[in-house]
Amino acid sequence: MEFSGEFDLADVPPEKAWVVLSDPYAVRNSLKGCRYITPKDEDFSFDTYEPEEDVETLPDADPDDVAARAFQEGTEYAALMQVGVGSVKPKFETTVTIDERDEEEFIMTATGSGNASSSSFSMNSGMHIHPSEDGDGSRIEWWTEADVSGRIAQLGSRVMNPVANKIVGNFFKDIEKQMSDVEATDSSVTDRIRSLL
Repeated sequence: MEFSGEFDLADVPPEKAWVVLSDPYAVRNSLKGCRYITPKDEDFSFDTYEPEEDVETLPDADPDDVAARAFQEGTEYAALMQVGVGSVKPKFETTVTIDERDEEEFIMTATGSGNASSSSFSMNSGMHIHPSEDGDGSRIEWWTEADVSGRIAQLGSRVMNPVANKIVGNFFKDIEKQMSDVEATDSSVTDRIRSLL
């Protein structure tokens, strides 16, 4: 299955959008059904991991903290996702690797896979943040290719596509609010984080 789209941020320049989308906590908070996204080492266990709650994100977070936890190229992350598709609500234990992270062109790509009790998936995804053609904003181009199997795959694309589009729409709506909050603050904060990334 393939999903793709574009999202416009009227007053948020690419460098600020990039900083927010580089923060695993900002992404988690905007991704409905996501309990956590955290670096995964060889000792990580989905059964025992307890995520930190109430972690500050921009504009309130310390810039050094945001830079320190930003997504890193080549790093593997664990994510716990629960997605409701029709009557099926699997909880996916997901592993994602950041394959590319281009700070200059604002491109990030990732591969991953996840398993639930009766379903599984693998995916390739990415985003590219472009400057707006008519102003100071951004245009975010995103794409995902996913292979889904098991019970959730039996529902078919007619059921899955609207769910995926709703999740993505809600995600970018929430991310836009976070970015607008960041945009309203002193730009030196995001400039400082970019220098640390």
